[in-house]
Amino acid sequence: MAQHVQGVIAPGKNESVRVETIVIPDPGPGEAVVKIQACGVCHTDLHYKQGGINDEFPFLLGHEAAGVVESVGEGVTDVAPGDFVVLNWRAVCGQCRACLRGRPWYCFDTHNAKQKMTLPDGTELSPALGIGAFAEKTLVAAGQCTKVDPEVSPAVAGLLGCGVMAGIGAAINTGQVGRGDSVAVIGCGGVGDAAVVGARLAGAAKIIAVDIDDRKLETAKKMGATHTVNSRATDPVEAVRSLTGGHGADVVIEAVGRPETYEQAFYARDLAGTVVLVGVPTPEMKLELPLLDVFGRGGSLKSSWYGDCLPSRDFPMLIDLHQQGRIDLGAFVTETIGLGEVEQAFARMHDGDVLRSVVVL
Repeated sequence: MAQHVQGVIAPGKNESVRVETIVIPDPGPGEAVVKIQACGVCHTDLHYKQGGINDEFPFLLGHEAAGVVESVGEGVTDVAPGDFVVLNWRAVCGQCRACLRGRPWYCFDTHNAKQKMTLPDGTELSPALGIGAFAEKTLVAAGQCTKVDPEVSPAVAGLLGCGVMAGIGAAINTGQVGRGDSVAVIGCGGVGDAAVVGARLAGAAKIIAVDIDDRKLETAKKMGATHTVNSRATDPVEAVRSLTGGHGADVVIEAVGRPETYEQAFYARDLAGTVVLVGVPTPEMKLELPLLDVFGRGGSLKSSWYGDCLPSRDFPMLIDLHQQGRIDLGAFVTETIGLGEVEQAFARMHDGDVLRSVVVL
């Protein structure tokens, strides 16, 4: 029988979000209903609200979540009712050409629940990143549920569902930061700070945090940055070069998603170095670089999709490292809030006042 729960929707472009009654159908084949315990407020949710992703309003927001599986549909064997899970938005298919080549983190046919969640009048909702977790319960594809140790705080575990995984993975998986490397991270919000954590975990010798906000730079330092550069006051390319013997960093991670900062990343790397784009640009943005410089500087220019993570491998590993005290995922949680405070959390995010607000249910 369908259930009625409370959830946060974005009714139209740039309209204030509001709490509404949401209808959750029983899970069909390959689906699961998850009782949400915590969900982080991610910048991607704000993009949805602003119409920056698409115009398929109304959206059921929220995607960076952890909770307990309540029920599963026919054919589901990997998770069962009672399992504590982190939700992921790239459930791999196992059958596409990337999966069959042993690269499931690139899966080209990721999937979501086939049934729709709705408003009581039947209006279909578009769940953010196929999850929609600013709600008491949500319907997802069972493959979007990754079991982790239930002893960890849901507010911490849920962060792996998007921003923290994206940043750590950008450093470790995509950038392949190695022991002794120099790393620059441009943009020190939640994803950028997670990249700092990932670089430190990988053994980078020098981690240079770049931002225009001294508050964010101070936080990046607490996360493991060895040097900071305020790019409002200093040319970041020259600063990174001067901190790396005049050469540039081995790996530069761009966590803003703008042409200007990407160009900075491109020129702040060493010859044959790597640039990783993990910041999400908007559709109208364009990049111009001299093709000769692209050729002449060599190296790699990469995009990082979800930190090129494999949830079944990476989520439990990072939870274990957190519980061992080797990384502090709790440091990303600035505040916990209720469902009715999401609009205010967006404002605090925009003003740079929080690293992560987390809705706790």
